[in-house]
Amino acid sequence: MQDRSAPIREGEARAGGSGPGGLAVGRPDIERASGRIAAWIRLTPVLEVEPETFGTPGSVTLKLECHQHTGSFKPRGAFNRILSNEVPDAGVIAASGGNFGLAVAYAASRLGHRAEVFVPESTPEVKVHRLRAYGANVSITGHFYAEALEAAEVRRADSGALWMHAFDQPEMVAGNGTVGSELDEQVGDLDTLLVAVGGAGLIGGIAAWFRGDPRVVGVETEGTASLAAALAHGAPVDTEIGGIAADSLGARRVGDIGFAIARRFVDRVTVVDDEAVKRAQRALWEDLRIVVEPGAAAPPAALLSGAYRPDEGERVGVLLCGANTDPRSI
Repeated sequence: MQDRSAPIREGEARAGGSGPGGLAVGRPDIERASGRIAAWIRLTPVLEVEPETFGTPGSVTLKLECHQHTGSFKPRGAFNRILSNEVPDAGVIAASGGNFGLAVAYAASRLGHRAEVFVPESTPEVKVHRLRAYGANVSITGHFYAEALEAAEVRRADSGALWMHAFDQPEMVAGNGTVGSELDEQVGDLDTLLVAVGGAGLIGGIAAWFRGDPRVVGVETEGTASLAAALAHGAPVDTEIGGIAADSLGARRVGDIGFAIARRFVDRVTVVDDEAVKRAQRALWEDLRIVVEPGAAAPPAALLSGAYRPDEGERVGVLLCGANTDPRSI
């Protein structure tokens, strides 16, 4: 494994990444990320649940990344990005719907750096409160993520802080891919893994690790179907964002890195409606006493709604990627 302090130059993975066919991120990048961030993240548990929980013909294995530091998978990429670069005195800067900002603020705090985070007005108050508790300087601007991103980019140019993109930097995608490598060690016999999609940085990293075995299936909500739109169009395109999961899955356009990997290694993308997401949240709480936010409930919603129907004997994994919500809202 590469030493955790060894820097990755900006753009290095794009220009000469170790992914197959010239992709920006491949297994070697994820292996290096795993070694780099190991001391800073949790190894999150897996849970096998009975077929009746989701109405499937076989058992389902849940990967509980909702128990990661800050309540989502995002610290993996945030730590990998910071530990891979020289951080200026101005610290780090990011735009986020909430979860990535929490990860950036947490990682920066642990590593002794300043953090500035721009979030949209749609970010739940529970996330804004936690951002400030981690010591970040928080700016609330625009209604959705894209507007916060624009404001953060302007501020970045003035401040000189290290730019932390939520999903379209090689270090972010490789860090996210450690969810896949970790799950591979824990449960090595899955046929299918269901993964929620926002900007495609998570599914890109996971698909880069598994490379089609097991098959990776993306799940989006009707109001956040940016990867489905990109795959239909043949390239990332702007989409209209809204609905229950907009705060965590509401990237208007998927990232180039994740899209390129998804087009090669993601089996398909399925879309669920908001009511299916609400039902999945309630089912996870009532049957398993697990609280997840709407975006994280999209993959189990695909099973409960029949948007994804496993075959008899199919071994299905479901990634629960975030838990930053008010439990009273379920």
